[in-house]
Amino acid sequence: MMNSKKNAFYAQSGGVTAVINASACGVIETAAKSKKINKVLCGENGILGALNENLIDTSKESKTTIAKLKNTPGGAFGSCRFKLQDPVKQKKEYERLFEVFAAHDINYFFYNGGGDSQDTTFKISEMAKKLKFPLQCIGIPKTVDNDLPFTDCSPGFGSVAKYVATSTLEAGLDVKSMAATSTKVFILEVMGRHAGWIAAASCLASSNSEDPPHIILLPEVPFEKNKFLTQVKQTIRKNGFCVIVASEGTQMKNGKFLADSGLTDAFGHKQLGGVAPVLSGMISKLGLKNHWAVADYLQRSARHIASKTDLDQAYAVGEFAVKLATSGKTAVMPIIKRISDAPYKWKIDTVSLKKVANVEKTVPKKFISKNGFKITSLGRKYLSPLIQGEAQTNFNLGIPDVAFLKKDLLKKKLKKFN
Repeated sequence: MMNSKKNAFYAQSGGVTAVINASACGVIETAAKSKKINKVLCGENGILGALNENLIDTSKESKTTIAKLKNTPGGAFGSCRFKLQDPVKQKKEYERLFEVFAAHDINYFFYNGGGDSQDTTFKISEMAKKLKFPLQCIGIPKTVDNDLPFTDCSPGFGSVAKYVATSTLEAGLDVKSMAATSTKVFILEVMGRHAGWIAAASCLASSNSEDPPHIILLPEVPFEKNKFLTQVKQTIRKNGFCVIVASEGTQMKNGKFLADSGLTDAFGHKQLGGVAPVLSGMISKLGLKNHWAVADYLQRSARHIASKTDLDQAYAVGEFAVKLATSGKTAVMPIIKRISDAPYKWKIDTVSLKKVANVEKTVPKKFISKNGFKITSLGRKYLSPLIQGEAQTNFNLGIPDVAFLKKDLLKKKLKKFN
């Protein structure tokens, strides 16, 4: 008798997070209980896995290994920054995708990523309609930048927010203890090209107005050099030291990034070359000893200090994505809806991918102080619940016990794709 169950394709896209693998776990474990899904086939290195017919058979992994994904940062199946061609101008890539889906009995498509990834999922869903191919396409939200619209927060953000707030607190105590005879200023550069949510989250390190961070630089607030340096000097006169948290996307009134490297990625986004050393150079001219650090990949891979709220939400959107697909939904994305702040309560809802694609959610003005250097009580009220709870981390010989996958690839049925 022919198997009525169909396979599902899942892939990870864009910059990874401390909890994206929890979404993968949610997809795989929920699909295993489904009466409609046979296997979950994961794309090796995102959508490239489908184009190149490199499909990882997750049924070959043990239940224990899959469960360990919740404890594992990075993208367990490999991610990519790859932009599919415009389907109107160039159909070749889309035709290839559907050849692969047909060859491997795939009727469910799950793409775990940010705004660009949701755009990809939407385009594939539209192509499926045109081709009359039975494919349920569900976008699964993920981005440390917290810039996806409609969802209260983006899975991945709560954990990076917890890491940055903690690092600001700890580094602030370090600088404070040395400021009398040594370093006066510390600069922490964090991610955030157009949206300053990560830098904003550093405000959670402080319990009063004199605590670090003393200055937060956001892409939403145009950078003014003289105003900035005056604030640095005033802070040192008052507190003896100054801690600055700067978004990589800090920019001037004309929209030029302070750290524009002149390069762009596959999606046409500017590659930023380090705002912290630029700020350090300005401060050094004041004769102030300073140090800087770039959180870079550390901030988004720190699973050992992940937010339990974030981990729970990441799993929940993966789980819900499967339920949406198997109930016949397509071209939608699960979102997190906040029910209350205190106690923090949330639920999963949905939004059309057509509304999500290529829209960025930035930090609203009501969350930013009048001088542009601090976060308001309203902003803190929004941010605080997202870093709550300590996600359990299991250790082996003193280091986190993470999942190591077999990554058994299915036998290819098609010719190589050029």
